[in-house]
Amino acid sequence: MYALVERMYPLCRSITGDGVRATLDIVGEYIPLQRHEVPTGTQVLDWTVPQEWNIRDAYVADATGRRVVDFAASSLHVLGYSVPVQQTMPLSELRAHLHTLPEHPTWVPYRTSYYRPDWGFCLAQETLDALPDGDYEVRIDSTLADGHLSYAEHVVPGQVSDEVIVSSHVCHPSLANDNLAGIAVATYLARALAEGTPYYTYRFLFAPGTIGAITWLARNAERVERVRHGLVLACAGDRGQLTYKRSRRGDAGIDRVMQHVLGASGRPHRVTEFTPYGYDERQFCSPGFDLGVGSLSRTPYAGYPEYHTSADDLGFVSPEAMADTLAVCREAFAVLDRDRAYVNLSPYGEPQLGRRGLYDALGGRSDAKEAQMAMLWVLSLSDGEHGLLDVAERSGLPFATVAAAADALHGAGLIKA
Repeated sequence: MYALVERMYPLCRSITGDGVRATLDIVGEYIPLQRHEVPTGTQVLDWTVPQEWNIRDAYVADATGRRVVDFAASSLHVLGYSVPVQQTMPLSELRAHLHTLPEHPTWVPYRTSYYRPDWGFCLAQETLDALPDGDYEVRIDSTLADGHLSYAEHVVPGQVSDEVIVSSHVCHPSLANDNLAGIAVATYLARALAEGTPYYTYRFLFAPGTIGAITWLARNAERVERVRHGLVLACAGDRGQLTYKRSRRGDAGIDRVMQHVLGASGRPHRVTEFTPYGYDERQFCSPGFDLGVGSLSRTPYAGYPEYHTSADDLGFVSPEAMADTLAVCREAFAVLDRDRAYVNLSPYGEPQLGRRGLYDALGGRSDAKEAQMAMLWVLSLSDGEHGLLDVAERSGLPFATVAAAADALHGAGLIKA
């Protein structure tokens, strides 16, 4: 996963353009993708697909021709979606187009102007402070023209057509945690799920933030009814503790599963309530759709000083943190995939487990007492209304033990889904 982040890091991404396509090309080497190109001007819900932005070069040069700000050094140096510019102007005039972080004088901020024509450069405050008065050559070799918005999907087929959405935004330039780590975790999660045959169908969405999710929703109105659960992955690689943000519903299946898995794991973590600010969970959870989609990150958006700055670099993320995020996703989806309600086919009194060989199957197991209790709890709560997660939470037993008990009872013909 870290190697994948390293490959994607140098690319200049935005909400449209060749940087997004190049990113999807790389992801497509790891998992097969279905690509989509949506033309400029397409109406998507209350939005319109914008013009496509591409950039080849940009710089600010002093009187000697030395580039004091250079897009070639970092894609963060240019205000995202800058219109083309070629001028010579005094520093006093140029300052209005320069963006810095005075509180972090060595960092370069990430700034954009998607829907308002503008241009500018982002640079370290210490660089700006060192610039003498005088004239500077300013050049931004970019194009804003009718084109397309690009996004991609990867589907892991399941036993049923009901879907789980996993979404990661692909629009940010050289920011390792936000959101290259999320893309990498999603990619490897897809590969892990494909090793088996999951119950649900898992649909992975790699799209630019906000406009990408809105475009997908507008183009998939008929599929939205199949979405049973969802998870937005972002900021998945920093060294902070895991944070799960609930869906707008607050009690959706994914909310219960994530809280259970994080709590049972013993990992330091936080569970926060939904707010209509953040990443694309706010699109999936908007009132008209109201999907059960939460968000998993480590330190949340805007919750760390390095957020949207050049300090969110390859050193800010770690392989260990991404591996931990991936492990939690796999644990959560294992529960999500297995959590179903059963009906007790012998509900009058306790069925005789011994003559069905169910007690014998526990012989020699170190957790025999726990496994026996799990069978009794599953039988007790198999009324068609309580799922296995209900059983685990009420009994205090590990979900895996409860699921194994359900498998044994189902195999013996004592319960049915």
